[in-house]
This record gives sequence, C-alpha cells and structure tokens, in this order.
Amino acid sequence: MNEIALLIAATLNAGTVLAIAGLGLLVNERAGIVNLGAEGMMLVAAIAGFATAVHTGSDVLGFIAGMGAGALMAAAFGVLVIWLNTNQYATGLALSLFGAGFSAFVGISYTQQRIGERPRFAFPGLADIPLVGPALFRHHPLVYGAVALAIGLTWFLYRSRAGLVLRAVGESPESAHALGYPVRRIRLAAVVAGGALCGLAGAYISVIYTPLWVEGMVAGKGWIALALTTFATWRPLRVLLGAYLFGGVTMLQFHLQGEGVQIASQWLSMLPYLSTIVVLVLISRNPNWIKVNMPASLGKPFFPGN
Repeated sequence: MNEIALLIAATLNAGTVLAIAGLGLLVNERAGIVNLGAEGMMLVAAIAGFATAVHTGSDVLGFIAGMGAGALMAAAFGVLVIWLNTNQYATGLALSLFGAGFSAFVGISYTQQRIGERPRFAFPGLADIPLVGPALFRHHPLVYGAVALAIGLTWFLYRSRAGLVLRAVGESPESAHALGYPVRRIRLAAVVAGGALCGLAGAYISVIYTPLWVEGMVAGKGWIALALTTFATWRPLRVLLGAYLFGGVTMLQFHLQGEGVQIASQWLSMLPYLSTIVVLVLISRNPNWIKVNMPASLGKPFFPGN
C-alpha cells in the first residue's frame, strides 16, 4: 500500500510540471499562436528560478524570477511572430535552441550549488490518513495550484467575456478585428501569459521537483507539454488529465526499476516519450476530430486589413 501511495504522489508531482506548462501553451494556441519554444523557455526559467532561490533563499522569488524569464522570452517571440510576421514554427524552434544554449552557459557556475532544506507541506489531520494522506495531502501548494489553474482557465475560456474574445481571436482574427478588438495586442498578451506559465513550470523543476541545476534538466518536458494540448483537444481539464497520465508513465519507470523488473533501463527511459508518440498517433487517426476542436487560425499569421 505504501508503494502505491508513493507512486500516486510522484505521479501528481511530475504531472504538475506538465500541467502548468501545457496550460500555458493552451492559452497561446487558443489565441491562434503556436510556440515551439516551450523547452527553451522552461530551461531559462529553471536556471533563473534556481539562481534566485540560491541567492535569496526564497522559493517565491525563485518562482517569480522563472515566470519573468519565461514571459520575457515569450514577449520576444510574440513581437517577432505577431508584429514582424516571422514563421511561428521556425521562430519557436530558434527560441528553444537559444534557451538550451543560454541556460547551459549561464548555469555553469550553479552546477555544484544546492538549495537549502526544502520545507515540508501537509494538511493537518488529512496527511495522516493511511494511503490517501501520503498520496494526496503532502504536496507543495503548486500541485494543488495546477488543479485550481485548470479549473480557473476553464471558467475563463467558457464563462467570461475576456475568454470569449480570446477564443474569437484564435478562431477568426479577421472578424474580431472588424468588431474593433486589438487582435495583435490580445495575441501578445496570451503569448506572454503562456510564457509566464511555462516559466513557472521550469522554476518548479529546479526549485522544488529536483532542487538543483543540471544542464538540460527539463529533459523534453516542454515537448510533451506541447503534445498535451493536441491530446487534450485544447481543453484545460483534459490537459490536467493528460499531464497526470504522462507523469504516471514517467514515474512508473523508476518504480519498475526500484522493484527490480528485468527490463533494460533504456527501454524504461523511453516510456514517457514513446507513450506521447503512441497517443498522438492514435489521435491522428481521426483528423476531422482534431479539426473540429482546433482553433481555426492556429499557426496562421494575421494581416490587419486583409
């Protein structure tokens, strides 16, 4: 029973990273922008958050620094693709490569450093319930914050006027522009907000999830988060569910290794990425289903006056 509780807890912890980043990318794509630079933004945010936490001793300041780094990189991406009409896919890939190189360079002096003892969180009373307590009630507040974020974003997109405008910009920017909405500014705001969430996910990795800095420590989570948006058909609660699914697969490899399962470690390490590919292949069998749910202007530039 204890092993099950530990596996569930690890799944929620790992899924939180994917959920926060995936929700940020969903905001981007609901506005019609595809940002392939999530991996780079998360890496830069990870080193920014870790360095800030090391020098200040504050996790909160580390999260703020990570969000700021992600938002700044997203803003640069937004200016390029929204105002200068550069190709979204090429610009996103360039951002990802830049983030990987920049974070590796800046993080050289932080490789051997460690953050102090991490505070432990627990719900009084609930944390002591057998199985349920260790599995669900001993997590960092951001684990619960990811759930609240998914619920809040669902309300924002489908129950608020601002969310309706954001979706309209992603579905038909020409119509939104004709009604007087500043399409480019709305898209830039969505891109910056999405970048800040990716930054928060990156900072969570280096400050809480594995409180240290290692080059390339995001390890493909940005790409999995990007795949989550398609897997979830651009629905926040489905992003949350998918994040826990992929987080569970990631943690399962360590659980199986710990249990001494005789499978080559390389195969176990492949599980999260292999499951991502399998899910995308299965979804792609019905392209019409994706088209129905996908924002109509996703990845397409907007030229006012056309």
